[in-house]
Amino acid sequence: MREDQTRSVSALPSVSEARLESVLGTAVDGIVVMDDRARILLFNKACETLFGYTAEEVRGRNVKVLMPSEYAEAHDGYLNNYLETGEKRIIGIGREVRGMHRDGTEFPIELSVGEAATPEGRQFIGIIRDLRQRKAVERRLAEAQAQLVSVTRISALDEMGAAIAHELNQPLTAIMLYLQAAKRKVGDDNRDGKLVEIVDKGVREAERASQIIQRMRRFVEKRDPERRSVNVARLVGECLELVTMGTDCRDIEIVNDVHDSLPDIAVDPVQIQQILINLIRNALDAVRQAPVKRVGLTAAVSGEDMLIRITDSGGGVPPEVVPTLFRAFSGAKKGGLGLGLTISRSIAQNHGGDLAVEPNGGEGGAAFVLRLPVDTPERADQAAAPPGRKGPTA
Repeated sequence: MREDQTRSVSALPSVSEARLESVLGTAVDGIVVMDDRARILLFNKACETLFGYTAEEVRGRNVKVLMPSEYAEAHDGYLNNYLETGEKRIIGIGREVRGMHRDGTEFPIELSVGEAATPEGRQFIGIIRDLRQRKAVERRLAEAQAQLVSVTRISALDEMGAAIAHELNQPLTAIMLYLQAAKRKVGDDNRDGKLVEIVDKGVREAERASQIIQRMRRFVEKRDPERRSVNVARLVGECLELVTMGTDCRDIEIVNDVHDSLPDIAVDPVQIQQILINLIRNALDAVRQAPVKRVGLTAAVSGEDMLIRITDSGGGVPPEVVPTLFRAFSGAKKGGLGLGLTISRSIAQNHGGDLAVEPNGGEGGAAFVLRLPVDTPERADQAAAPPGRKGPTA
């Protein structure tokens, strides 16, 4: 009986062994031990998770099995050089390297290596920390910082645009006054009817330029939202004029089929212009490389809503992109922030409407449908009501 008890007690691990097993089993970081011939002696649970091997599969194998080829080819040379010269490349220093999973996937790790003298010879203990999550966070932070810089730049450009519009409006007003004075002078002299016609055209063009600058100024200036009744055809026409003014659209057919007879909509015109200008510009960009270059705009009433539809003959929206199309920073448009459609949908929803996409619209490409409320007396009362009130109640 005493002999069996002695045998049972001797089979139990010592306190030191139990502590070591506990540390190895619960450590968050990977721990691997190798001998002076680079053979793996110990491989803890965290390493099994990191690299996809079990401890039994790698025990006795060269540690190169855990490394990409460029590290593996040089590893034995580094180890032999250290054993012969004592020159340290990573031992006692630590650095960021890459590990290789069993399936061949490479991933970033932070590796720290220590050395221990044992009765069985030199052994090296590597502590491995998975850097994938940290790298992902750093990448997202870098992207957010770059986007913030771009947004700041855009904000500065908006302010500069408002200032430029203000400055240009003064000389344009002076030009119109001079032209009008010249027209009166020529008319009084009654010498040349053709000259009167030319001066009259100059006055009209100066007035048109002044109107465009005023629209640009209203579009970029900071102001509180202001909803009112707006004519759909006039709003769409102004947006087209603003977009095409600085864009080469000579080889693109733009079909504006929005009729003046449609009922008004109850919106903040500047905010809705922001949506329409973004959608029209996207449509123009989508057809530039297409065989057929056509952009269409239509509007129709559906119940209590106005549906404004912008179609293009481009390549459409890939099905896999549709679920994330209106998500912030997800746009794949080169040079863009990935915020335009997100902000546009938010504005539409704040107006009680929405913005949706049909991946294959009527023109063969994509179709974006902007839904907005038609103006009614009830909505006019709500728009005019002070903050905190929703108009008359039943």
